[in-house]
Amino acid sequence: MNQHVTLANWRAAPFNRWGFQHVRELIPTADIPNEPHRVRDLPVEKRSEPLTLERFLAETDTDGLVILHRGRVVSEHYANGMTAETPHILMSVSKSMMGLVFGSLGIDAERPVTDFVPEVAATAYAGASVRNLLDMRAGVKFDEDYLATTGPIVEYRKSTGWNALGPGETAGDLHSFYKALAERDGPHGGRFHYISTNSDLLGWVIERATGQRYADLASEHLWKPIGAERSAYITVDRLGAPRCAGGMCVTVRDLARVGQWMIEHPSGWIEDIEKNGDRAAWDKGSFVSYFPGLPMHYRSQWYVLHGASPLIMGLGIHGQNLFIDRRNEVVIAKLSSQAMPLDAPRIALTMRTVSQLRKQLA
Repeated sequence: MNQHVTLANWRAAPFNRWGFQHVRELIPTADIPNEPHRVRDLPVEKRSEPLTLERFLAETDTDGLVILHRGRVVSEHYANGMTAETPHILMSVSKSMMGLVFGSLGIDAERPVTDFVPEVAATAYAGASVRNLLDMRAGVKFDEDYLATTGPIVEYRKSTGWNALGPGETAGDLHSFYKALAERDGPHGGRFHYISTNSDLLGWVIERATGQRYADLASEHLWKPIGAERSAYITVDRLGAPRCAGGMCVTVRDLARVGQWMIEHPSGWIEDIEKNGDRAAWDKGSFVSYFPGLPMHYRSQWYVLHGASPLIMGLGIHGQNLFIDRRNEVVIAKLSSQAMPLDAPRIALTMRTVSQLRKQLA
């Protein structure tokens, strides 16, 4: 398969099965080191009644799955050439990783974005706060159409190094792309409006506020503290700007360790994620149709399903998932190579299966 995978097709099925596990062979990356002497053990629990998930895993094109209950592995699965040692792209679960990094840095989320990145003062981001970026409530006109073949989202991906340039085109860069975002489509702080440009701008804010590379911050404030077994990495553009919105690549075991760390190290920031999102903003937003009837909010780059045991979720296109039920100490990490970026039937199937697993394990 690998001899057929190129920058032009790496996200399309069936090429994504190889591409999602070999991203750094296609796009420049920055390493996010772990701490080899600080690896969190994941003991395996032999269950008398193993979880039967084969049909679900096949129907959702799962490449890697790890389920933890009370810190122990109760189910683990690999397919399509993936192993426990293979880094796999997180897509937008990368945003959730950044949400945790941000929470450890002490940056004032209520300050204007332009305090940190004055370069966007003449764009639609003028007047937006950092909190607006964190919660996807910036009133910026941008159509996150993953199937588009022309238009701003394609130019955006070219600027990050994710799409091949056309004949005669000159390479751009992520930071310069923001000059093209000149139109508003609503007030800042309004409805939930999911656009990845918010998250990449948040990454720029983080680097400006700290004076450090995002990859180094992610290592020190997330990857080493969780006890990751292997280094992660993140894609960067030709000038080194990180693709915080979707470019982080990790093993599924280390993704599960993130969830376990959130359970074992509660903080005011994690409590805020779980409790303080705006339900009304979510209900007016763009993703309600994928989660019909479910009481939800979005906060600091995480989704939350309300209930007696709230479910914190990181979600990425093509079937990337991290689910954390802190009350019942359940973590489900799932990395996939689904053909469609957003597939409503498979999202629904995943949510039903997660609900069943939570009941079974609780």
